[in-house]
Amino acid sequence: MAEQVAGARRGTVEKRQALLRGARTVFGREGYARAGIDEIAAEAGVSTRTLYNHFGGKENLFRETLLDSAATVTAAHVTLIERHLGKVTDIEADLRALAREWMGRRGEHADHMLLVRQVVAEGPHLPGDVVDAWQRTGPLAVREAVREAFVRLGAEGLLAVDEGNSGEAARYFTLLIAGSVTVDTFFGAVPMGGDEIDARVESGVRVFLRLFAGSGDAGSR
Repeated sequence: MAEQVAGARRGTVEKRQALLRGARTVFGREGYARAGIDEIAAEAGVSTRTLYNHFGGKENLFRETLLDSAATVTAAHVTLIERHLGKVTDIEADLRALAREWMGRRGEHADHMLLVRQVVAEGPHLPGDVVDAWQRTGPLAVREAVREAFVRLGAEGLLAVDEGNSGEAARYFTLLIAGSVTVDTFFGAVPMGGDEIDARVESGVRVFLRLFAGSGDAGSR
């Protein structure tokens, strides 16, 4: 009996994950308004009844898909931040390494970027507070992880950052290393060469350190 219950739960989880994957693909390709329930169910390999049983309808499915995708990308970014800024010996080199890997792994989240493009395009027409919820789960959560790391590095004298200006520092850093690439590629829709991305990352880190380098910074200013 216990094995049957466990098997049923696994099946439920697997169907939910299949629906989220299918919805991410269809919403990313078609947008919220054009995506159809039948199309999403077919992409996921389940029935429309299963979709409704799990999510109730398109609006909630879109919200859950976007938030699930954002949480996955946020977790990946937090891991990068912890790995590169957990123990810093050369602030410029470590920030550069973080920024390069951050931008270099964008392709791993291509399906999420498709979703984000649809959010930007359809924002005024999306259901309820979905954009705010996405911001809290995704971009703002990542920026908070950067902010917390910068406060710690400020306490170590590696950055001129404290609680008072940490939010500003995190905002500048994310904009300087990712903002122009994101905008100029239309969230990944238009290719940009690796050399150009590296050049923008290098420039972004240099400008950031001109603003926020600490007394213990061992890198160039």
